Amino acid sequence: MDILESLMLGFSVALTPFTLMLAIVGCFLGTIIGALPGLGPSNGVAILIPITFSMGLDATSALVLMTAVYYGAMYGGRISSILLNIPGDEPALMTTLDGYPMAKNGRAGDALVLSGVASFVGAFLATVGLIFLAPMLARVAYQFGPAEYFALYLLAFCTLGGMSSNNQAKSALAACIGLGIAMVGVDNSSGMPRFTGGSLHLMDGIDFLVAIVGLFAIAEVFFFIESHGKASSIGVKIEKVMIPWKDIWHTKWTMLRCSLVGFIAGVLPGAGASLGSFLAYMSEKSIAGEEGKFGTGVPKGVAAPEAGNNAAAGGALVPMLTLGVPGSGTTAVLLALLMTLNITPGPTLFSERPEVVWGLIASLLIANVVLLLMNVPMVKIFVRILQVPPWVLLPGVTMISFVGIYSLSGSYFDLLLMIGFGVLGYVLRKLDIPTVPVILGILLGGHMEDALRRAMVIADGDFMYLFNSPISIGLWIAAVVGFIAPMFLRGVLKKPQRITD
Repeated sequence: MDILESLMLGFSVALTPFTLMLAIVGCFLGTIIGALPGLGPSNGVAILIPITFSMGLDATSALVLMTAVYYGAMYGGRISSILLNIPGDEPALMTTLDGYPMAKNGRAGDALVLSGVASFVGAFLATVGLIFLAPMLARVAYQFGPAEYFALYLLAFCTLGGMSSNNQAKSALAACIGLGIAMVGVDNSSGMPRFTGGSLHLMDGIDFLVAIVGLFAIAEVFFFIESHGKASSIGVKIEKVMIPWKDIWHTKWTMLRCSLVGFIAGVLPGAGASLGSFLAYMSEKSIAGEEGKFGTGVPKGVAAPEAGNNAAAGGALVPMLTLGVPGSGTTAVLLALLMTLNITPGPTLFSERPEVVWGLIASLLIANVVLLLMNVPMVKIFVRILQVPPWVLLPGVTMISFVGIYSLSGSYFDLLLMIGFGVLGYVLRKLDIPTVPVILGILLGGHMEDALRRAMVIADGDFMYLFNSPISIGLWIAAVVGFIAPMFLRGVLKKPQRITD
């Protein structure tokens, strides 16, 4: 009954005309961003965050808009994967394995509609899971002390870093860079400036929004100029779009199974939609066996990864809202949005700001329906957007980034700093060093330091206090396993790529 009452509160917020309009606009923009190869949900949300502040949106409205963009981008990633064999984002990689062959077999429209339905099933079930699981996890989170939170932050670094790169050393280096950036500014305990170089602009630390927009948006512009200097072109034409009822009925159990797998992967801090997509595809392939003919353009090979990655996207919101730990790179950006709005994610969020949480959840349910209705009849429109030439796209992204950041602070120094982070992001990507651990370090570095200091004050400097509870010991073990496991999984992760040879 408490959940139903809370959900009714959420719908009273979500069904206001302005909030409903924001959800619809976010779904449309997110689908476009997801369809454009290379942008993805992380970059899309990072680019649009400054706009939310220039519009003067309140916390609930800003979060509804950004999460609608997030869900929309997860939907849109399948479009370029199926038509161009180019993933719109990393989780959509698995969709190319059967989506593009299915399109080349003359069933591009069927593949797009089927993937849209699978995305709806995965995202909808994940939102239902968020409704029931998040309040339970919030109650468990009340048992967390400084030692447990320090171990939880460590788990986020280890798992997110391990899954975002093929080299754990590079992930660790990226996390250290982020933690180092988080140390810039005045020390909360001693009041002494750290790593400021005598600059007054750095006394308050580095704004993580400046870092995020620079590392994601500006770096993407540099990288796109180098890698995609020519206009994109559609590899497969669509004559007509029909609803493949037979394929939808044939893959119904695939969608349900893969939604569960993806949601579990999303709830794990750091796993995210990429792992959810991979596990969903591989588990369904193992169930189908050799007769499944995965990799040749079968409907199950399209439905499985789309249900998995969209369910993981919803699941990643669970640890972000209840524990303040992002479950993916995009939720790390959303976490920055919440912190900028003076909202602290965690167990108290459900009791102190229920209108924000439940308004968001109700908006997600509405956004899923909007995305389903939008992605089936408007497939041809989104396909045309893939033909936008870079000379139109790049200036737009750059202008939004500069105007948005300047509107926040009115400081030219922040613009220069944003460009500097853009160069840093470009260099890191050229060196194959993941940028998500850098963002995570900037976001969580201060909180991790505070948790460690509080733990040491309580224990009078005894480091064994960090291993003093079953929860903290379990989190330490999970962190070690999460950092080492990708080394053993790497050989398995390469197998799906051989199908396309």
